[in-house]
Amino acid sequence: MEFFSNLNPILQAFIATCFTWSITMLGAAIVFFFKEVKKGIMDALLGFSAGVMIAASFWSLLNPSIEMANKLKINIWVIFLGFFAGGLLLFIGDKIYTHFSKAKRVKNDRAKRCAMLIFSITLHNIPEGLVIGVAFGSLAYGFEGATLASAIALAIGIGLQNFPEGTAVSLPLRREGLSRTKAFVYGELSGIVEPISAIIGAILVLKVQTILPFLLAFAAGAMIYVVVEELIPESQSNKRKDLMAIFTLIGFLVMMILDVLLG
Repeated sequence: MEFFSNLNPILQAFIATCFTWSITMLGAAIVFFFKEVKKGIMDALLGFSAGVMIAASFWSLLNPSIEMANKLKINIWVIFLGFFAGGLLLFIGDKIYTHFSKAKRVKNDRAKRCAMLIFSITLHNIPEGLVIGVAFGSLAYGFEGATLASAIALAIGIGLQNFPEGTAVSLPLRREGLSRTKAFVYGELSGIVEPISAIIGAILVLKVQTILPFLLAFAAGAMIYVVVEELIPESQSNKRKDLMAIFTLIGFLVMMILDVLLG
């Protein structure tokens, strides 16, 4: 841990997102062992991930963002704008993707279905990489609330929800007729954008300190949008909605404990 804490924030962000990418690989590797994964297990993982990401959005992103804005004497409305902008960008991205996929669905062949599946998950992973990059980049300024422990906890939280994402790519591709190896490769490649976008996020923060509060709030808004629009609805499609809600609470609690104890 001491060796890691002495590294450049950009390198820390890269290593952290290599970890999250490796979890995507593990999820994609399920295709070598199973043809299907029980829906209950996948929904529980998604519910747990939702709780982790909600907690991370506050303790690792929004709270440090507010503290930094106060210290830099930046108008608090920048935080509100950043938070809304993060969710709005993903909302617009969803609309563009939906329009694009509907236009292509006329010719509903295997190649197009596979391409759209990979594209959607890859697009979803870009803001997650940026979130981690921004969190680690903010460590360079020594603001209270922006700690190595909170950044690591955030990476762990995002990594946890990458497991079902990797599975969500590889298993459908296998059902479409691809070999297990190809399904795995495409599944894990959907997460390769995370280390790339993490480096970009960390560099942005290190170059322009004054945009840090905005970027942290932006990342929080993007994460909350993903949770509300994707993770919770999918987990609640299970017949045991009450049990899935408990998993969300457990995820929130785990992230809170990690942040409080390690912080």
